[in-house]
Amino acid sequence: MRIALVAETFLPQMNGVVGSLLQVLRHLHEQGHETLVIAPRHDQSPDAHALHGAEIALLRSIPTPGYPELRLTVTSAVRLGAILREFRPDVVHLASPFLLGWQALRAADALGIPTVAVYQTDVPGYAQRYGIPALAPAFSRHVARIHRRATLTLAPSTASIAELEALGVTRLRHWARGVDGVRFHPGQRDEHWRRSVAPAGELVIGFVGRLAPEKQVGDLAAIADIPGTRLVIVGDGPERASLERAMPGAAFLGFLGGEPLARAVAGFDVFVHPGENETFCQTVQEALASGVPVVATGRGGPLDLVQSSRTGWLYRPGDLDDLRARVLDLVGDDAKRRAFAAAARESVAHRTWSRLGDELLAHYRHAMSTVAGSTPGGAGLMKRAEAA
Repeated sequence: MRIALVAETFLPQMNGVVGSLLQVLRHLHEQGHETLVIAPRHDQSPDAHALHGAEIALLRSIPTPGYPELRLTVTSAVRLGAILREFRPDVVHLASPFLLGWQALRAADALGIPTVAVYQTDVPGYAQRYGIPALAPAFSRHVARIHRRATLTLAPSTASIAELEALGVTRLRHWARGVDGVRFHPGQRDEHWRRSVAPAGELVIGFVGRLAPEKQVGDLAAIADIPGTRLVIVGDGPERASLERAMPGAAFLGFLGGEPLARAVAGFDVFVHPGENETFCQTVQEALASGVPVVATGRGGPLDLVQSSRTGWLYRPGDLDDLRARVLDLVGDDAKRRAFAAAARESVAHRTWSRLGDELLAHYRHAMSTVAGSTPGGAGLMKRAEAA
């Protein structure tokens, strides 16, 4: 199979969308499929090793105002059509499509190529967090237009499926995310690392994610002063300086990846995620795989991941008193915390990337059969377009 993967954001930027895309590329390469990544160009080219044998087409991009690490791609459906004609994909994978993904969808449609749109970002919700709520309705209409037009949409959680159904999207299937249970494992817990961040033997409350408005990291101030604990924040982003001022007693470790990240997550005693706009929340899943109980908001992706009173707690969205109470419950009860930690690991042990990669391939085949079955000639439209 030949798959073109279109990404609104890509290396060297690292986030949940990019991380899952890299896992998909690895699985496709291992299964012998040919891939092309179409993504925004950054000043720094991605490491070829990270591409797992994929070809890459990088397009001119400009920095997003106020968040320069995030790039907006400047291109057209015509340009993307030329790239697709040259690569001749069997299916186009649209990773969190919005601007670049919309143009790629139009180009694929014109060539008769099936499209699988993977819903990963609550863009209308982000508009609220970034202080531009007036744009949220227009963003919702655009998201609906993309996913109603795609051959198939994959959503990572029951909450995101409900959200898309409310927008009138019908060709929907559930596709979650895998987790690297070898890297994220309780065995990564390192007492030397723990002493480095909590030298007085405090319990470690941790967060991992972008330090940006949509993650609501400022809500962690509600738990930053719990006696006998140290708040550790892993990640970087535009809000870091203001967050450091707001929580001077917290340890800000910046961006971590690979083994350093796995060691940090396994070193937490409790993981907390306050973001209400998560379509899935991979960092919650990585914490669970590391044997760390989770306290997360009861909205969005965490609803599927956190089992209240078994692997952690879901607190009432926006209720920071409830957030604090749930964290206090875990840091104040060693036996409960250990029981939740064991259940946390067990709850996600089956979610391997290999299994999820195989599910994705089945979704690709379904999209291809849908186009072939509903359109005379199916993907042959592309060949006729080339001949013309």
